[in-house]
Amino acid sequence: MTELQLIDRIRRMARNPGIGDDCFIFRPRANQDLLFTTDQMIEDIHFLKAHNAQSVGERALARGLSDIAAMGGTPRLCLVSLAIPAGHEKWMEEFYRGLLRLARRTRTMLAGGDLSRSEKIYCDVMVCGSVARGKALRRDGARVGDRMYVSGRLGKSWERPIRPRLEFGRKLLGRATACMDLSDGLSLDLHRLCKESGVAAQLDQVPVATGSTVDRALQGGEDYELLFTMPPRARPPRGSYHIGSIVPGTPGTIRFENRLVVPRGYDHFRNV
Repeated sequence: MTELQLIDRIRRMARNPGIGDDCFIFRPRANQDLLFTTDQMIEDIHFLKAHNAQSVGERALARGLSDIAAMGGTPRLCLVSLAIPAGHEKWMEEFYRGLLRLARRTRTMLAGGDLSRSEKIYCDVMVCGSVARGKALRRDGARVGDRMYVSGRLGKSWERPIRPRLEFGRKLLGRATACMDLSDGLSLDLHRLCKESGVAAQLDQVPVATGSTVDRALQGGEDYELLFTMPPRARPPRGSYHIGSIVPGTPGTIRFENRLVVPRGYDHFRNV
């Protein structure tokens, strides 16, 4: 099967005749900011070849959608670059079936991408979203006295599908002072948020997913829930878990159960 035949098959699967040009033309609405994010998925690092191809495809898009959710945005389109070994055309089709299933559920258009050969499976998904101009949620707005929340229980396993918190993120617009998604573990991501905001954090409790542990909830990754802060009298969206407060201190410092928490979530370079 040729590359053109593969592209034509993807175009039919995506139901988008615009795929195939050098660029896809996207005209956003007036008074909106565009959001762009990109995430890689690499065989033997983010997934195994034995994993279900549809699940890998769905997860590849879900990771980017979670970033859009963390900014309070609405997804618009995605671009997918995929490299596969020879003889993996069927795997590729199943990958796109999983990705497109989530794309349709979240109204995210597959606008194009790139195909190539590789010794191992590699994909990169770029997602474009939008948000009202000047309203995007950021990591650098947390202030001393704010209360900290997460959008769900933590410590989930890889096998559990990612549910991007898009609607939840939009409910935080104009209400949250800072927000980010939890992809590398609560301790590391909270450390990052506090560093960006120039504050410290006091953890009072950690909501743990069924079958998990506090340690995994703190140090593991793959949760893709939202971590956010709000003024003390603000009411968080339903389903939120209060986990602590923003306090004065060395930026990035976290305390839990009368001890300092070392940020040990997933880091591609530290964990080599």
